[in-house]
Order: sequence, then C-alpha cells, then structure tokens
Amino acid sequence: MSHTSQQSATLHPSACDRASEDPDRERAKFLVAQLEYHNYRYHALDNPEISDEAYDALFRELVNLEARRPDLRSPDSPTMRVGGKLLDGLEKKTHSIRMYGLDNVFSEQEWYDFVARMRRAWSDQTNDALPQAFWCDPKLDGLALEIIYVHGVLQEALTRGDGEIGEVVTEAVRTIRTVPLRLQGDDPFPVRLEVRGEVVMFRKDFAALNARQEALGQKRFANARNAAAGTLRHLDLSKTETRPLRFLAYSLGEVQWGDAAPCRHHSELMARLANYGFLTPPEGKLCLTPECVQQYAQWVRAHRESLPVDIDGVVAKQDNLAVQEALGYTARAPRFAVAFKFPPAQVQTQLLDIEVQVGRTGALTPVAVLSPVAVGGVVVSRATLHNEDEIHARDLRVGDTVIIQRAGDVIPEVVGPVLTKRPAGASMFVFPSACPACGQPVCREQGEVVWRCENVTCPAIRLRSITHFVSKAGLDVQGLGQKWVAQLVKKGLVQSPADLFTLTVEELLNFDRMGETLARKFVEALSVVRTTAPLHRLIAALGIRHVGEQLARGLAKRFRDLDALKNASQETLLGIPDIGSEVACSIRNFFDNPANCVLLERFKDVGLWPQESLDGAKQGNASVLQSGPLAGKTILFTGTISIPRTKAQQWAEAAGATPLSGVSKNLDYLVAGVKAGSKLEKARALGIAVLNEAEFRTLLAQSGIQMD
Repeated sequence: MSHTSQQSATLHPSACDRASEDPDRERAKFLVAQLEYHNYRYHALDNPEISDEAYDALFRELVNLEARRPDLRSPDSPTMRVGGKLLDGLEKKTHSIRMYGLDNVFSEQEWYDFVARMRRAWSDQTNDALPQAFWCDPKLDGLALEIIYVHGVLQEALTRGDGEIGEVVTEAVRTIRTVPLRLQGDDPFPVRLEVRGEVVMFRKDFAALNARQEALGQKRFANARNAAAGTLRHLDLSKTETRPLRFLAYSLGEVQWGDAAPCRHHSELMARLANYGFLTPPEGKLCLTPECVQQYAQWVRAHRESLPVDIDGVVAKQDNLAVQEALGYTARAPRFAVAFKFPPAQVQTQLLDIEVQVGRTGALTPVAVLSPVAVGGVVVSRATLHNEDEIHARDLRVGDTVIIQRAGDVIPEVVGPVLTKRPAGASMFVFPSACPACGQPVCREQGEVVWRCENVTCPAIRLRSITHFVSKAGLDVQGLGQKWVAQLVKKGLVQSPADLFTLTVEELLNFDRMGETLARKFVEALSVVRTTAPLHRLIAALGIRHVGEQLARGLAKRFRDLDALKNASQETLLGIPDIGSEVACSIRNFFDNPANCVLLERFKDVGLWPQESLDGAKQGNASVLQSGPLAGKTILFTGTISIPRTKAQQWAEAAGATPLSGVSKNLDYLVAGVKAGSKLEKARALGIAVLNEAEFRTLLAQSGIQMD
C-alpha cells in the first residue's frame, strides 16, 4: 500500500478508550475504524491524510493485537483483506432477487420510444403523470457483483452468474480496497442490504498491470474486463490481492431497512451509497427530463475516452423508486431502466493475411490476421471474416488498410477496406479448394455459404469435436479443457471421444505439469461422467449439426438410447416438436456415417451408454416419468416465482415435461409468476394453458415428484 502523505498524523486513543474496562478491545475498535478511514481516503478518494509509515504502524499494531487476542478479530477488520489462501472451488448460490440485464436503445428515437412505453405502462396502473426525472450514469464494462451486508458488516458476495444463481466470491471481494468491510457512517444501518455494482479496473491500473506482466515475462491481459473477471474468480487469493480491482456501486437487490430511513429516489440512494463508503460510477447525474437524458448521453459519448474506466454507453433509470417497483420487469429486463448504447469505436490497421480455420462440423472459416491494434480497450490481432461471400462483399484484400470495430463492444469485426490506402497489385482472396488441415477436397452445397471438409478423420475436426464433447455444451467434464485435449490428441492417446474413458493415471503422468493428484482427478472426473451422464447430454456432446442442448433434451425424451435414435427414420424425426426437414436430415446424416456408428459401439464398450427405460426408470442417474399430467408436455416459465427457475425446470423434467425457451404453438403450459411480461400476453393470444405457481406444484404432486 502506498500512502503518499499530504500531512503526517499521530493517532492516540481517546480518554474514553483509556478508561475502558477492556482497553485491548477498545483499542482494536479504534484501530479498525482508523485504518478503514485512511484506506477509504487513499483508495476511494485518492486523497490520503497520513504517511505510509503511519498507516503501516497502525496496521502492524492491529495484527499484533489480534495475534495476542484472537477474540478481538472482527469480520470487518482490515486484516481480513489480506489474501494468501487457496480456495478449493467456487460455491454457487441463488440470489435473493434476480439480477436482470438491461434492454438497449441505440438512437434518440429509440430512447423516446422507450419513455413512451414506460408512460403507457404507468398509465395502465394510475391516473398520475409519470415522474420525468431519471438517474443517469455511464454503463460500466466490468463484472456485475452483489455484496451483502448484515447490520452494516460485509457477509457475502456473489457474481451475477446467470442472473438467478451466482458464484460465491466473498473472500476475493474482501481483498478489494474500495469495498467497505463495514458500512461507514453512524447506525442505524439496514438489517440487510444487498449492494449491486460492477467490478472494474481503471485504465491506468490496467496499463500498469500489463506493464508488470511484460516485465515478468508473462502474458498480457487482453482487456480490463476479462482481467477483472478472471482475477475475482481466481482461487489463489494472493493473486486477487495484488491486482487493482475496484467496485463501483449503482443499485440494490433485497433491502430490509429496519430502523434505517428508506430511500425514496434513486438519486438519494446513490448519495447514500457514497456515504456508506462506496465508489459510484463517475459523472453520474440526475436528469430532470427525457430531453436532459439525451443531452447527457451525448456529453458522455463525447467525453468517453477521458473517463477513468471503460464504458460502452449510458444507463438511465427512473428516479422514483416507488415507480420503479410498480413498473416491474419483463422476462429479462426492468421496464424502468434502459442502456443507451454507443456506436462501437473504430480504428484502422493492416490486414496482414487471411487464414482458414476448420471447425468441429468441418466448416471452413476465414480469419483476418491483423497488425495488432487497440479497439475500445482491447488489443485485436485476429477477427472472423465469416465466409467467402463476406470477403468478396467487403472487397477485402491482403495488404489492405482496414477499419476495425468491436461489434456490440465485444466481438472484433472488420468493417471494410480504406480504398484510398490500397497497395498496388493487391489481388482478391481465393478460397482454398482443399482442407488446410488434412488436404482433402472441400465442398460447398447449393444454397449454403460455407465450405466444408467432410473427412471424418480430419485432425482439425477431431480436435474440435473432442473439445466440444467435454465442454459445458457437451458432457461438461470438470478440468478437461481445450489445452489438455490438444495435448492428448497430439500425443496420440486420444483419437476419438471414446478414448478419453480408457486413459490411465500412468499415461497422464507423462505430460508436463501433470502431477499424480491432477491425473487422478482427470480419470475420476471421466469415470463419474461415464456412469452418470444423462442421455440428453451425450446427444448434445456428439456435435450433430443443428442439435443443441434444448433439442437434445427433446430427443432424449423420445428415444430410449442412441441405438433407438440411430434407427429413427426421417419421418419419425419430423414428427418431433421443433424438428424440421433440415434438422432431421442432419441427424440422419450423422447416424448414416459409418465412422460415427463405430464411435457408438466404442461408447458401449467403455460403458458410456445412458438409457431411458420405457417406464422412465433412468437417464443416467436422473429419474424421468413417462406418465402423469406433465409427461410428454412442453413447459415454459416466465416472471418471478418463489423457487429458482433452474430448480423448477428440473422438477418439470423429472415429471416428464420438456422445457422450451420461447412461446410457440408447440408449448403446452406457461407457468407465469409475478411480473410476467410479453410471454404471458403471447401465450394467451395463442390459447396456451397458463398456470400459476400453485397450480404447477399441484401437477408436480400429482406426478409424484418430491419437492425439496
């Protein structure tokens, strides 16, 4: 910690401290309060009051005092910020209130359309005019986080995750110097306060971190957001402590005010958070009219590069908290807030080459090799060009100076060439007629834009197929990622996914950085998957074109095992919901391939053969019913219910239902919770049966499902 002193201060306990019956306890409280105060002055306000030496002396005194009297170490002690522990893993936990995303607007007209929708929604509930004021602040490009305080003391911290379930990162968050371990100010504090915001790295801190990485001969981080997210989720807290993370607060989750005065407006809430000791997004402002919001967005866009942190737009929230609560949420976003997204930043660089990569389905994808250039805080050296037609449509040639942007401020994209800078003699790119990985001829079917390699033994296809097989989209084998798969394939130990299940600890010990403990974990993880994987996961892992996890679930409900699916005719497949002629043809092509049939036999040999018996006894270890009110039905959940949506879906699947992702004529039941939105309206228009949570639980009980 570097406390560059503006003035030196000598701190002494008060007369009250000296008079205490337990002077050690009072001294510890005093030291905690002083250290957190000076920590806030330095890290949050960048305005220290004491020297490094004075701060360190106070800190050492507290460390020594707590070592002598462990009973004095409080949860909010500054000594709790020190990292060094290794965590076994990250626990997952359900948020008290779902963390929603935001809808986007991209133009002035879209913003006013959003305000008009808000007014209509408000007029449906009241005859009063919609309050015009909005709280606005820059939209941060970081990792969303929720920090939970009980009676003013930090208790727990969760990442956003999927909005309903996040990862517990409490110990890592304690190392962030801008996070108060105890709320500042005087009691009463809320009984429970869930503070939501973003973990970020300021630009200057990110530049310094990358400079340090280079000096140590280590890999640079691609961008500040990824560096912040990776650091927060790091299991080695000594790494977390040394990286310059900051938490900027901007809203609340659940709050139990107790004796504390509740906030009535979002602008008041932001002032309260600052008083509690939190940093808030820079240049936040109360805008009194929608027109003022538009002007604010223009100002922030013009000053975007001068802000200390990466942003990708402006967030506008209705300032009145009672109005926020009344307007509520759609299925994915609040009705009272919106993100005003900025156009992506554009830069120029040189197109050095065009390489062609081979994907797991054999698709050949051209990739632009670029002279490295920073775009919106990210150094870009490669970008997909999608397909041959896109290259010709944009008239891209090797040697061109090209315009690069990050689509949605995320994915690098080549916009087009700067024709005035085109070098003499630059020629059109000719797509290869042979696969760059195996040399076999490639083909492009009529009506398609993609060239494909159809050689099932192609090494590139094999590598990517096996990587997909063990990924989260496939069997989700813990710890076995792309780098290890590449090494296994390169060494010749794995030629097909089935080979993974014959690996031994002794074989794995031949790899660099593979100790016996890690080798045993790999083998055990594969053994667990082999015996417990449900049929739908194995179907998804096969990588059949157009068959994702949702469709794989539907197929697993319909067919007993992979043999039954392999023998299904195209007509049978066409009779399954959500399967059209293209998908049915793709499934048949997969199982008609002799090499894939050999793979299925290998799965049987190694014991990877989940089955769903006709009475619904088993799918891996998961029991699935074939009779009952939900068996064979499709179901969708919308709005807020009292249980996590993932749990509700698991119960529905156990009762024999298939969860869908959207409302269509194929949907049998829509379970609508509180604040259900457009999906409810669409379901009613289509005449689909709508259930409330109690009715859904009744159907589960009739199916014999035990709800925990």
